[in-house]
Amino acid sequence: MSLLRMAGRPMLASMFVAGGLHSLRRPQDVAPLAEPVTRPVTDRVAALPESTEQLVRLNGAVQVVGGIMLGLGKFPRLSALAIAATLVPTTLAGHRFWEAEDPADRAQQRIHFLKNLSMMGGLLIAADDTGGAPSLMWRGRHAAKGLRHEAHTVQRSVRAAARPAAAAGSVRSRLGC
Repeated sequence: MSLLRMAGRPMLASMFVAGGLHSLRRPQDVAPLAEPVTRPVTDRVAALPESTEQLVRLNGAVQVVGGIMLGLGKFPRLSALAIAATLVPTTLAGHRFWEAEDPADRAQQRIHFLKNLSMMGGLLIAADDTGGAPSLMWRGRHAAKGLRHEAHTVQRSVRAAARPAAAAGSVRSRLGC
């Protein structure tokens, strides 16, 4: 692992571990802000708990686990993607700058909204980072290309061997063998 990844992943993850722990310990602090976002989601997705506090705790748990895994470099792509998924409702619930009346509050909420947007970008980059190893998609394309090449080689070999075999068979039939 490169030095940049070794230092950058825990730094990126730290905010999510801290924020997720707060959501786990004190969901009542965040639940009133989350209500406008959680209500429409729970109405559409039956598998989610109805309680906003439970959803806040669930979101916090994913952030803590994903943050620790990202910080340790364990399944970093999956954990970055999981954290990024939790950041969407967190940002929409907590930093609704477009609804703020006070200009100072609006500016502060806009800053936090853009900060979360920036962290989302970092998480998406981390989710795409293969650590220098080829991605599964590249490996699949490379394997398919290799199989196509081998199939073409076999096809050429069969055609090359078929012509002399056909000629030999023709000669044998004329000779009566």
